[in-house]
Amino acid sequence: MTRADPLPRLAVLIDAENISPRIAQRLFEEIATFGEASVRRIYGDFSEERLKGWAQILADHAIIPQQNFALTVGKNGSDIALVIDAMDLLHSGRFAGFCLVSSDSDFTRLAARLREQGLDVFGFGEAKTPKSFRQACKRFVLTENLLPRSEPIAPAPSQKTTVGAAAAPHPASLTPADATAMVLRAIAQLEDEEGWVHLGGLGSRLLAMDPEFDPRTYGCAKLTTLIEKAGGFEVRRGGGMSVQVRQKSGPH
Repeated sequence: MTRADPLPRLAVLIDAENISPRIAQRLFEEIATFGEASVRRIYGDFSEERLKGWAQILADHAIIPQQNFALTVGKNGSDIALVIDAMDLLHSGRFAGFCLVSSDSDFTRLAARLREQGLDVFGFGEAKTPKSFRQACKRFVLTENLLPRSEPIAPAPSQKTTVGAAAAPHPASLTPADATAMVLRAIAQLEDEEGWVHLGGLGSRLLAMDPEFDPRTYGCAKLTTLIEKAGGFEVRRGGGMSVQVRQKSGPH
């Protein structure tokens, strides 16, 4: 009997002041698709009322709080503590990747530094997260997609603002047709002589083109559903799980 390969070990570092606690359950379900959340730490001043929501659920998800008192107005010691811990964990050599959970562009350089060392970085943040941080991650997941589409996410508890905060449209405003142009570009890079592309390869190319690409942003649970609802594409199913896609010929 062959022993299964162990899951990649991941360090999950959460900026409590920039992320709503309402995404906690789905957050760890999502992280489980990338690897094992071996370290789970959250940073903030939990003596403040605005972080009470996080304080009430830490034990439910085995998250270790890293208390940082706000000693000076306008200074954020939590961000510095998170970065210090990330570098310590990086140099331990025990992890294959990091999950940085924040909507703050201040972590852009941290994400880039971790990737320079060959580690995967999975970012999680709201649609307002500046493009710089989103693009610095191997994969970026919108926290709006971690709640039912009918349930809008509450604002994060922090009052911090960052440059470019309104860089992305809210997921609820997007439809499958909005993804058509990007899907067409990806197909053009991969298509065979008849224009067909394997769905798995297409999904990988879309993520390589844009680390925040996610069918859920367009109201679809799966890429196949997105392709079918977008219109303008043919879908061909073969034996087993084989699925191929190509652009429809002629006017759509």
